[in-house]
Formats: sequence, C-alpha cells, structure tokens
Amino acid sequence: MATMPPNPALDALDVLLGEWTAEVPQFGDAQGRVTIDRLEGGAFLRIRSQPPPPAPTATQLVGLDDSSGLYTVLYYDSRGVSRVYRMSFDGGVWKMWREAPGFDQRFTGTLSADGRGIQAAWEKSLDNEAWEHDFDIFYTKRADG
Repeated sequence: MATMPPNPALDALDVLLGEWTAEVPQFGDAQGRVTIDRLEGGAFLRIRSQPPPPAPTATQLVGLDDSSGLYTVLYYDSRGVSRVYRMSFDGGVWKMWREAPGFDQRFTGTLSADGRGIQAAWEKSLDNEAWEHDFDIFYTKRADG
C-alpha cells in the first residue's frame, strides 16, 4: 500500500504537538499527561489524554473537513463514551464544541505567547440554551515534549 503524504491542513496544529502535563484545579493537585502527535504518516492528529482522576482517559482523532475549513474530532474515552466535536484553532485560540440534545459542550483554550502553556475551560449546557462553567484545565508543555 502506498504511503500518503502528511496532511498540510494540519500544519497549523503543529504547535500543539508533544507531551503536556494537565492540571484540573477542581480535581486537586494531581497532574495528568496529554500526548499530541501525528498519526498515519501525518494524515491525522491524535490526542491521548490521561488526566487526573476522576476524569476519564480519552483518545481523540483530528482531521480537517475541506468543505467547512473546520476540524472534526472523534472522541472515545475509558467510560465507553463516543462523541463528535467540531474544532478550530486560530490566532492561538483552540476551540471545540458539540451540539447534542440535552448536553452541549464547548472548550476554549488560549495558547501562551511562548507556546508552552494553554489555559482552557470546558462549559456545558443541559438545556441547549443556558451555559455553565464545567471545569478549568491548564496544559504545560513538558521539557522533553
């Protein structure tokens, strides 16, 4: 089988590649680990998350939809939960969101000027109208990542 070339549509996400620690203040002082790398010779981006408990371990696969210019994220976690998110990354602002009856979600993360930190938060809506803060998450790029 012929090898595919890397997907240039993912180049804007290269700043996210590497090993990160993840802290969720609502979960205490424990740290988790997030690995972001290219998959299938660069055709997709993979995000593997091992956050601090009680959050689930998760894998996300990211690709770009040529027609919309937005990324699509396929999510699966250790609880057996599968979800599809839309994603954008522009000007150092990383966004993911999903619209689902009874449980909308959105994530916004801002990349630090040096590219070694991301301050982010998840929000949720249980009625698809009113939004509430769910939790914060802080990513720090590991020196070896």
